[in-house]
Amino acid sequence: MTIPVVSIVAKSGTGKTTLLEKMIAELKQRGYKVAVIKHDAHRFEIDHEGKDSWRLSRAGADTMLITSPDKLAMIKRYVPEQEPSLTESVAIYCQDVDIVLTEGFKKSTMPKIEVHRRARSEQLICRGEEYDANLIAVASDSPMRVDVPLYDINDAQGLCDLVVERYLR
Repeated sequence: MTIPVVSIVAKSGTGKTTLLEKMIAELKQRGYKVAVIKHDAHRFEIDHEGKDSWRLSRAGADTMLITSPDKLAMIKRYVPEQEPSLTESVAIYCQDVDIVLTEGFKKSTMPKIEVHRRARSEQLICRGEEYDANLIAVASDSPMRVDVPLYDINDAQGLCDLVVERYLR
């Protein structure tokens, strides 16, 4: 079985994370197991200087896991040009969930929901210079004409209805 992936895309500061929080809560309430993969085009650190995990990673560990009775975290180093694709990440790390939601991955071929705020931009990313056929919906704070379903930016329930109907039935 292939795990469905839906990407939430938008320009920075538009509300992707806020919408994702609402969608995760809604899908969890419906009984689904949800994974989230956030893309960061910059280098990020989740370790804190001086902590054991930071020290072990800095010592050269290529993979470092932190486990506890209720969580696991992994730090895995890659050569910068060899970042795994979204498909590879889902295949390796997300086989125990019903759906994967992503934040970012604007260039992926996965189905996308674009978050739009009129004050941030007049034009959609997926209907701008390039037409992205993978756009399945827009969540906006204002009325607009689009060729996909349009939802209110706060309508996580409606967006989850769409996702469940298309990918989880």
